[in-house]
Amino acid sequence: MNEIEKYFPNLSKEQIEKLNKLIPLYTYWNSKVNLISRRDIDNLFINHILHSLAIVKIINFEDGSNVLDVGTGGGFPGIPLSIFFPNVNFTLLDSIGKKIKVVESISNDLSLKNVRTVNDRVENHFDKYEFIVSRAVSRMNKFYSMVSKNINSKSLNKLPNGIVSLKGGDLENELKEFKNNQIYEISEFFSYDFFETKKIVYIPYSN
Repeated sequence: MNEIEKYFPNLSKEQIEKLNKLIPLYTYWNSKVNLISRRDIDNLFINHILHSLAIVKIINFEDGSNVLDVGTGGGFPGIPLSIFFPNVNFTLLDSIGKKIKVVESISNDLSLKNVRTVNDRVENHFDKYEFIVSRAVSRMNKFYSMVSKNINSKSLNKLPNGIVSLKGGDLENELKEFKNNQIYEISEFFSYDFFETKKIVYIPYSN
C-alpha cells in the first residue's frame, strides 16, 4: 500500500501497518457479513479506505476532539480516520447490530483505543461532539435535523464545529438551504476515476 505513503507521507510505521491490515480484515469479515458489495471489496483501498481519508485533506482534527460517525456500516469513514488520528475520540454508530459487532472486532484486532461503538439510531443518541462525519446517509436537510442536537457549541478546531459528509453527484438542490456550506472535489486530492464525482461537504453548525 505505497499509495498511502504517497498521499500521507507523515504517517508512522504503526499507522501504515494498521491501514495495511484493513484489507485482509475486511475481506475476511465480508465473507461472513455483507458489509461491502463484492465488486467494492476488490477496490477496498480506493473506494473505502482512501475515500474515508479524503476528510483528512480538509481538516486536521485537534487532539482530544470528539467525532461521531453516523451510519458507520462496516466502519467507514470512522475506522481509517481513527487510525490517522490516534488522539481523537471516535464514536461509530449504526442501527444494525451485526455491522457494529464487526466494527468492534476490527477495532479490537487493531488495538484502536480511541474507538467506541454504539448500536442505535442517531435519533436516540444525545452525546455531544465537535464533528459529525458520514458517508451519504440521507439528504442533508434531514440529516442535519437528526444530528444538530449532537454538535457541541464549543470549538476545539480551526474549522468550526459541524458536519463533514462524503457525498457524490449534483448537490445544488440538496444544499441550497445551507448558505455557508463548503464543497471540496475529492478528485483534486486523489487521481483515481472513482473520485470524479465524489465530494466532501462541510456544513458549519449554527445554533
